[in-house]
Amino acid sequence: MKKNWQTVELQDIAVVERGKFSVRPRNDPKYFGGEIPFLQTGDVAGASGATISTYSQTLNNEGLKVSKYFPAGTLLITIAANIGDVAEVGFGFACTDSLVAVQPKEGINKNWLKFFLQTQKSYFESRATQNAQANINLQTIRPLLIELPPKNEQDSIDALLSTWALAIEKTERLIETKVKHLNAIKHDLLAGNMRIKGFEKKWQKYRLSEVLIEHGEQSSGQEEVYSVSVHKGLINQVEHLGRVYAAKDTSNYNVVKPRDVVYTKSPTGEFPYGIVKQSRVDSSVIVSPLYGVFTPRSQQLGTFLNFYFESPVRTRNYLWPIIQKGAKNTINITNSTFLSNSLYLPSCDEETEAIAAILTIARQEIDLLKKQAEAYRRQKRGLMQRLLTGEWRVRVE
Repeated sequence: MKKNWQTVELQDIAVVERGKFSVRPRNDPKYFGGEIPFLQTGDVAGASGATISTYSQTLNNEGLKVSKYFPAGTLLITIAANIGDVAEVGFGFACTDSLVAVQPKEGINKNWLKFFLQTQKSYFESRATQNAQANINLQTIRPLLIELPPKNEQDSIDALLSTWALAIEKTERLIETKVKHLNAIKHDLLAGNMRIKGFEKKWQKYRLSEVLIEHGEQSSGQEEVYSVSVHKGLINQVEHLGRVYAAKDTSNYNVVKPRDVVYTKSPTGEFPYGIVKQSRVDSSVIVSPLYGVFTPRSQQLGTFLNFYFESPVRTRNYLWPIIQKGAKNTINITNSTFLSNSLYLPSCDEETEAIAAILTIARQEIDLLKKQAEAYRRQKRGLMQRLLTGEWRVRVE
């Protein structure tokens, strides 16, 4: 044990209580809709370790009678479904019995304890019972062994880790702001509602067959197999799905060249008629013959269309009139039919290029900020591992 540190159990340094909600069925409306915030596991998981500042459900006074109230500043641990997530709550609340409330005793730095508990997620998961839904209980959490440093060292560890936590929080807020801005300008630019200075020529209606060409090139046997993802676009099947799902013979698979546009007819989440993506891969790859692959009139037009079809609403509005549903609700659409509908597009390539550049730069800024936030998270995890175990010691004022 480290000098001046002592081994304690969590229940020695904090009040550890399980949440409560004894109503069955759980969704009985007579207990909901009041002014008391009611938290569940998703609220803790959604906070990603930060302080919970919002809520989506409330209890009335009748609901509070069958639940339990906790003060602002309480720490919560999820013990069912997504096990071992930890967050502080910034307001008074009631909560479900899938959460455990932790209130540090006098002489314990709350942030230090929160950081420590966040390092225990793997331990909590390993102790879960595997029934219909994995869960743990108070008998697992209360005796949790902790190496406890003196209060002044807890404070120093808190100050150091909180610097990284604040950097992460500020970066994530900046990402949210940038995403909202991108969505706003994307909506206006792609609809022609906001024009770039110097471009006044009226947009024209084009069939996609006028601006996309199906080149029909098939696999040489050397290309890697890719899939199409809503959020990641063209992505290697092994990276995306863990293994290759392609047929043994891929000679009829379609080649996707850099900046080609791909249409996959598979319904996915908010995209019931499939998704459209431009390849951002710098080499030729292959995709299933069920995918339509098209070369755009220009790279910038492909980028324009990629941003355009990121919207579930715009994608549905384009595809719905030309889709035929099969007997088993399957999607029947040929590649030529996909190209048969029309869109309003800029009349000159220069305006298309300018719009694509503005949106691409905005997206690149967001991607860089995401990488920066992830770097902060890695640094914070490394510091937590060393500081909270005493492997690294901090200078104590």
